[in-house]
Amino acid sequence: MSTGTEGLISKNRNFSLTLKNIWNQLGMLIVLVTMCIILAFVAPNFLETVNMLNILKQVSIIAILAAGMTLVILTGGIDLSVGSTLALSGVVSVMLSSKGVNPFVAMFTGIAMGYLAGAINGYFTAKTKLPSFIVTLGSMTYVRGIAYVVSAGSPIVLTSETFKFFGSGRILSIPTPIYIMILVYVITFIVLKYTMFGRHIYAIGGNEEAARLTGIKVEKTLIHVYAISGLLSGIAGVVLAGRLFSGQPTAGIGIELDAIAAVILGGTSFTGGIGRIQMTIIGVLIMGVIGNGLTLLDVSYYWQLVVKGAVIIIAVLLDRLRSNM
Repeated sequence: MSTGTEGLISKNRNFSLTLKNIWNQLGMLIVLVTMCIILAFVAPNFLETVNMLNILKQVSIIAILAAGMTLVILTGGIDLSVGSTLALSGVVSVMLSSKGVNPFVAMFTGIAMGYLAGAINGYFTAKTKLPSFIVTLGSMTYVRGIAYVVSAGSPIVLTSETFKFFGSGRILSIPTPIYIMILVYVITFIVLKYTMFGRHIYAIGGNEEAARLTGIKVEKTLIHVYAISGLLSGIAGVVLAGRLFSGQPTAGIGIELDAIAAVILGGTSFTGGIGRIQMTIIGVLIMGVIGNGLTLLDVSYYWQLVVKGAVIIIAVLLDRLRSNM
């Protein structure tokens, strides 16, 4: 009798573990598919090709930011400055372009500004041991301030058609930002899965002290991680400027919350060490589908903000539940 009971308990435990693994692997994908099915019935235009491409184009900016945010959160940190960095990169690149600088040089300079801002975040986080929340909260303010100073507080109009192509152009009828988004995720996937740097990121997030004792250069890795987050913020800023036809110091206000929510919805743990970049894009798409679906259903923008806030809370709750399972 005792043996039979133990066997039953063991089977139940194995079944629970199987369900947990299925949820961890496919849970958010199932949620995304379910949402799409429901919206296909209640919003007839939802599944049209034009709308699908529109969703992908709209989420491309958040997706690029979320890729960098995934790396940061995997180390157990957070980057609240991505929205401000996006604005600064867009303003700098458009300003240079408007002054006659080669558009590629202008874009490269704007992206380099993002990389520098991220590297500074990484340096202070790694060297001073200050919480990344505090460091990036400060940089969120001063980087936004620099964007206002550079632009004199006003949008700068973009005139370069080459520049505009990266935000509003199309290749084979598909918006250019979608290609950029895909390229970012392919490269990030390769880095995390097949490089030593990627393994170091997971190790630091799992146990920073243990990672240091095994010979991993924790400080150097953290600086690179935040620099990459800044780099991707710079790319997002350039793409957004090309879409808006201007560099705006107010661009990206609050967008860091969307990026964080997308990362957590994708299964990356706030505590670090657990997460996959391919699931981050699922989290991004969930955010995009929610916004698009509410718009098609003619839901007020104010109520959309309410839903977005609820999604962020649910994302953190899901992370807590996953940690306790």
